[in-house]
Amino acid sequence: MKWIGRRQSENMEDRRGVSGGKVAVGGGIIGIIILLINLLGGENTQQLTPVLEQLKENQAVSSPAQELSQADREMGEFCATVLADTEDVWSKIFQENGLEYQKPKMVLFTDAVQTGCGSATAASGPFYCPADQKLYMDLAFFEELKTRFGAQGGDFAIAYVIAHEVGHHVQNLLGTSDKTHQQQQQKSEAQANKLSVALELQADFYAGVFTHYDQKYNQVLEAGDIEEALSAAQAVGDDAIQKRMQGQVVPDSFTHGTSQQRMKWFTRGFESGDMQQGNTFQELLNVSL
Repeated sequence: MKWIGRRQSENMEDRRGVSGGKVAVGGGIIGIIILLINLLGGENTQQLTPVLEQLKENQAVSSPAQELSQADREMGEFCATVLADTEDVWSKIFQENGLEYQKPKMVLFTDAVQTGCGSATAASGPFYCPADQKLYMDLAFFEELKTRFGAQGGDFAIAYVIAHEVGHHVQNLLGTSDKTHQQQQQKSEAQANKLSVALELQADFYAGVFTHYDQKYNQVLEAGDIEEALSAAQAVGDDAIQKRMQGQVVPDSFTHGTSQQRMKWFTRGFESGDMQQGNTFQELLNVSL
């Protein structure tokens, strides 16, 4: 993907290298002030507390637990560029439909993270939290995608996943997510899973729509990029994961769709760029939301 030298989103939180997704404070000047508060007490405590809080905020922003490597910094810049592209594309699509696009934030983390939807670990894979409208990504996931699940890899595999999670943000803004969850509460587990599949496949479709317009506006694609996206989509199909992890496939337990479905809906979005062709609920389940 052609990305170097292009605009990067400001809606990024890089928490990589920070244990549990939290920034440690204490020590240094803050440790000295805490000691002074303990020693002085009384009115001096009230005078020093605002200073302490300000220093905590400054240190929380500027002091990661460990230095990132050059490769890690470049990966962060790549993710920020892809996020910027999603902002531009979806802002234009929403504007053309008389709507205003609210930009999500993306959080890069290592191992574990605190979110508006509760705590999560890298084992969850990349995800979107509607409660705080943020995408959460542990970039180690993509190495596992190659080594454990056989994906091709490459930078556009990452772009596809970011675009998929932004697709969930689009569903949140359009009210699709809430309607789906309301429907799920009235259904059996198997039927609720089918609604989940429709939701996920629509996010894949939106990832394709984004790619269509990103290429149209910015000419970002290089040879092999679409193949990288399709390889990632294939690797994270429910059937592929179940076969690799447990040796058998249980369709009623699918929540994201088969490899073939995920590739199909991404491709439809990419080739058409037409939002009207992405009603997975109607096409798969004959359900109107």
